[in-house]
Amino acid sequence: MTIMRVISRLILRKSSQPSHPRWLSTSTEAATVAETEAPPQPSKQMLRKLLFNEVVENNSGSNIRGILDKWVNEGKQVKKVYIGNLLHYFRNRKNFHAALQLYEWIDSSNLEMSDADRAIRIDLLCKTEGLASAEKYFNSLQVSEKTNKTYGALLNCYCREKVLDKALDLFDKMKELNFISTLNYNYVLSLFHSTEQPEKVVSLLQEMEEKNIAPDRRTYNLLISSYAALNHLDATEIVEKMKSSNIKPDFSMYEKLATVYIDSGLHDKANAVLELIEQMEIQNDEGALEGRHTRLKLYSMMNDLSGINRVWEGIKSASPTPSTSSYLAMLLALSKLGDKENLEKIFKEWEESRLTHDFDFWLPNVLLDFHLRHNMIEEANFLYKSLEHRASEANLKALNLFANLCIKNSQIDLALNYLEMGLEKAKPREKQFPTDETMKLFVDYFEASNDRDRGEKFIQSMTRRHRLSSDSLPFCSKAPEAET
Repeated sequence: MTIMRVISRLILRKSSQPSHPRWLSTSTEAATVAETEAPPQPSKQMLRKLLFNEVVENNSGSNIRGILDKWVNEGKQVKKVYIGNLLHYFRNRKNFHAALQLYEWIDSSNLEMSDADRAIRIDLLCKTEGLASAEKYFNSLQVSEKTNKTYGALLNCYCREKVLDKALDLFDKMKELNFISTLNYNYVLSLFHSTEQPEKVVSLLQEMEEKNIAPDRRTYNLLISSYAALNHLDATEIVEKMKSSNIKPDFSMYEKLATVYIDSGLHDKANAVLELIEQMEIQNDEGALEGRHTRLKLYSMMNDLSGINRVWEGIKSASPTPSTSSYLAMLLALSKLGDKENLEKIFKEWEESRLTHDFDFWLPNVLLDFHLRHNMIEEANFLYKSLEHRASEANLKALNLFANLCIKNSQIDLALNYLEMGLEKAKPREKQFPTDETMKLFVDYFEASNDRDRGEKFIQSMTRRHRLSSDSLPFCSKAPEAET
């Protein structure tokens, strides 16, 4: 009896213990283990993105070095590919100072500098600190680091700065070292072109042929310009030369050839090039639209309305609803022709099309500019009223036109308001806003009205942006120094 009581108690004790399903126990154990494990480390891709964002958002002054040093001190690795992404970003946006800081940090770290890196650094030094700094860096390189790329970078600096003697001396040295390439020849060809020595462009191209250095499209573009300057342009000869070099002419090259003929008054020869463009459109369906836009521009340069209409019909037959870019190309062609009736007709067609939901200021800009150039103030005011509510979206061209119109309407405060809006959008050394014509309208208005207060503020603003001098208005004797 006693034995039976003991057994019963043991059974009851065992049955009274909480019973968990096996899956619940396993899950609970896993959660406990997970809590004790370290948090997952960010992936390489995530690290690259984090560093990129941090540098881009805080790249003022010498902050880049500080950000990268902090990153390393925190035990995070900075790989060359991370820096490469940043270099690409800053150079594309012409932020050369930031790009140079990255190279300075690479130089001070244990990351390897390639020939391409050193060549880019020479270019950046020239752009940010001047030619002397680029030369100093090149001279500091080891003999093994003075390669085709670094020599080429310095040559490009000399050619871009038009330092003829140094460029030619260096080029001769590079020939001795057999550091010759199409790119390096193109640098010198560009130098001869920019210093108006077309005969030397032709001569240097002959040297390239003798040395079996293959020209490229850039080479032929320079040759076309040089032949034009020498009044010795034969489109057939150029095209045949290109084909012999296995270079297929593109639309831009044909446009350049035709433009040279048009400028020389040789419309028959220009039309022959236009026919080549049309043939190329047929052979290249994907690029046909670019060819048609090119022909619209060229026909407008020849005042050929029938040619323009023929191209437009081709565009519409290919697509019943032309693209915004096609409407823009057509409006520009008609504006150049001075065809007010068709210009307004095509603009209205665009307005009524489904494309206006994606509004593009470049199209009304064409019509507004046309009205202002032809002193059609009433028409300009009518168009402006339809655009006024979009002023905050306006690009610099539109804001310049708005200011222009307001001056002509004697609405000087409104004109200054549009000027200020544009200056806030423009880069510090923007040379296209406002245009010289609009600045002259402002100056003429202030002189005629003897408006000293507004005139002085305008001159001060333009002086800071290196657009006017302080004596541009007789009554503005003092103005702040230009911003550096």
